[in-house]
Amino acid sequence: MPTVELRFSAQPEHVRTARLVAAAVARRAGVDEAVLDEVRLAVGEACSRAVGLHRSHDITAPVTVVLIEEEKAFSIEVGDAVPGPGDNTSLPGRFRGAGGGPETDADSEDEMGLAVISGLVDDVEVRSATDGGVIRMSWPTTPAVVAP
Repeated sequence: MPTVELRFSAQPEHVRTARLVAAAVARRAGVDEAVLDEVRLAVGEACSRAVGLHRSHDITAPVTVVLIEEEKAFSIEVGDAVPGPGDNTSLPGRFRGAGGGPETDADSEDEMGLAVISGLVDDVEVRSATDGGVIRMSWPTTPAVVAP
């Protein structure tokens, strides 16, 4: 069950808000303080990628960011509404905008964004379906110490 769910229109100015919310929820969930910059950067890259995909495909549906606090992990899922081939993709993945044709500038940006995310986050999963794609990123958490 999501701890927090954000939906925002595909406007670049909303990416900053998503980064700030993700970092705040990650801190509260127990993600190591030293990793919070990586969380911020990875969420910013995933959201920027989703915004770019929406804008290049003229999609008006919102970008979604789901923040999930679990017992030993904190996960973030950034979703777009760009239809894919319907199968799962893995990093570096197949580019939904390519359609099997020659690589475009958008495809190169997509590949670069996925490479940046995979460099920042050890546990990354990229899924693509006919109703859109999701990048799921996870980080370990440390349990809160309760004072006696």
